[in-house]
Amino acid sequence: MQTDLHVLSEAERAQVHEKSLELLRTIGVRLESDRGRRLLGEAGAEVAEADQRVRFPRSLVEASLRAASTSFSLGGRRPGWALAMNQQECTLAADGTGVHVLDLETRRWRPGTVDDWLSATHLLDALDEIGIYWCMLDPGFGFEEAAGAVGYWKNVFTHFSKHVQDSTNSPAETRWLLEVLQVVFGSQENVRRFHPFSFLFCPLSPLVLEGPPVDAYLETAGWEIPIAVMPMPLMGATAPASLISTLVLANAEVLASLCLVQSAAPGAPFLYAAAPALVNPRTWRFGGGEVEHALLGAAVTEMARFYGLPVECSTGGTDQPTIGVQAGYERALNWALPALSWPDILIGPGLLAGSMVLSLEQLLIDVEVFRRCVRLHRGIESTPAHWLEAAVEAGGPGANFLRERTTRDALHAGEWHLADLGIHHGYERWLSDGQPGLLALAGERVAQILTDHASLPLEEHVRRELERIEARALQARANLG
Repeated sequence: MQTDLHVLSEAERAQVHEKSLELLRTIGVRLESDRGRRLLGEAGAEVAEADQRVRFPRSLVEASLRAASTSFSLGGRRPGWALAMNQQECTLAADGTGVHVLDLETRRWRPGTVDDWLSATHLLDALDEIGIYWCMLDPGFGFEEAAGAVGYWKNVFTHFSKHVQDSTNSPAETRWLLEVLQVVFGSQENVRRFHPFSFLFCPLSPLVLEGPPVDAYLETAGWEIPIAVMPMPLMGATAPASLISTLVLANAEVLASLCLVQSAAPGAPFLYAAAPALVNPRTWRFGGGEVEHALLGAAVTEMARFYGLPVECSTGGTDQPTIGVQAGYERALNWALPALSWPDILIGPGLLAGSMVLSLEQLLIDVEVFRRCVRLHRGIESTPAHWLEAAVEAGGPGANFLRERTTRDALHAGEWHLADLGIHHGYERWLSDGQPGLLALAGERVAQILTDHASLPLEEHVRRELERIEARALQARANLG
């Protein structure tokens, strides 16, 4: 019996949908892309060029929902690795993009380095629970100076072998990306077939689709690259001050983007990836630690399932600027509801202080939180083999089942979740081990993983071709300069 959780009733989900349709019909969005407005006008939207406003009839939204591809897999460079959408699987996407690193020796923040980015990327590649790459540190650490976007993509695909989700900033940058994808994965047909890359698109709340990211995505037409649409309205700042109204706004922004995507490429694979959030009323900026993030993450999953769309949802995070008790309870509570709603992709591990600070130790702790959420989702199993009536009958009153074969079998079958991080052997063992703390144990585990793990190497001819593309990109930038 899997754990089944809902924060919205069936009637409330339908109401969110209806209010979103009304918002799109009457207010619409500002679409700052000439190409995008033309496509939507041809698809049946009402376009006002004077203020770049686009309004959406119900029929266009419904047709776009029917057109979107909802059953596909996200592939990667690693042989045999794939995540099937809408098939009751769930993976983690690392949080991004931090601008500082927590230095555990000084317990202070410091600027990130290329080595920090590399360590984070290796750790993401090594942990099986993390299937989706996000850049955990600002990619400007040497990459822009070296070769701009092409140098960055070369490094990403060199060091990470599962699915990559990211974005570009212009059509020109997209063309470089497509060239890199074609080299790494062998052909455009392979990219279309295996979906090793998905495009992350973030509407600007409230109700603005900015021109450069829209045009950057539209340049991928014909490649069948999945798009994850992630509006991030902040309740009390860029969204009204109620959870349900913030959800309606995020939902409307996803539906508007869906119409744009399907008008450009009917049948394009689509991920409902809304990440509504809250401002911290003490600072009036994003923090991530508020427990209401858990409610919004679960509600996002439910709305995506209402539409039959694959879903990528956020958990919030923590306000604490370092690893500690507060980060622990905020993480655990904020992850529980979204994870139990069971999205296809769950965003969140590895960053502190409102997603500003990278900690590899926190990343490992967050993965353990996810493992526990997976066990909660699996629930209480009740197949005939689980009732163990014969064991009770054989043992009788006062029995001890410690030596029973069924106890050993249950252990191996996963009836217990056995954590490989933390302190679980009792006081005496803890004393004899030198009284280790969780942070020290996590640091040792991170160091061991980074020592043991080797990324899947690129083939030599792929590496040489990427270097040639990087050199051409450098020359092109020099010519522009």
